[in-house]
Amino acid sequence: MSLLGRLFPDTLFPRKLSDAAERRLRLAQARAEEAVLETHVRNALLYVDTLAGELPFDRAIETYIRMLSIPEPLASTVATRTLVVLGEDVVPERTTSLGGQMVGDDVLPMVRIAADSGSRRR
Repeated sequence: MSLLGRLFPDTLFPRKLSDAAERRLRLAQARAEEAVLETHVRNALLYVDTLAGELPFDRAIETYIRMLSIPEPLASTVATRTLVVLGEDVVPERTTSLGGQMVGDDVLPMVRIAADSGSRRR
């Protein structure tokens, strides 16, 4: 169950939301959960850096997760993403078959979401 689902169970919203509002709510929820995750990763990296002389990085990450009582599956995701950031210095960069470096948006495909005809535009 998501954080938003625990804070605001369905019984608090007796009125059914429109499909468009439901989609916007899911997108906003996803953005909020991603922001929480990114904040945990940044803080875990700071924790690892602060305890570098005292604990190995894997134990520092485990300690961070335990001390903040981060529940599963969020805890596993925080640990994995923190390890990915730490490993970026260790693993060589990927290259394309043409020899060019793959960075940023070149690595992931662009995702497009079909807009509703009545939805607002930015």
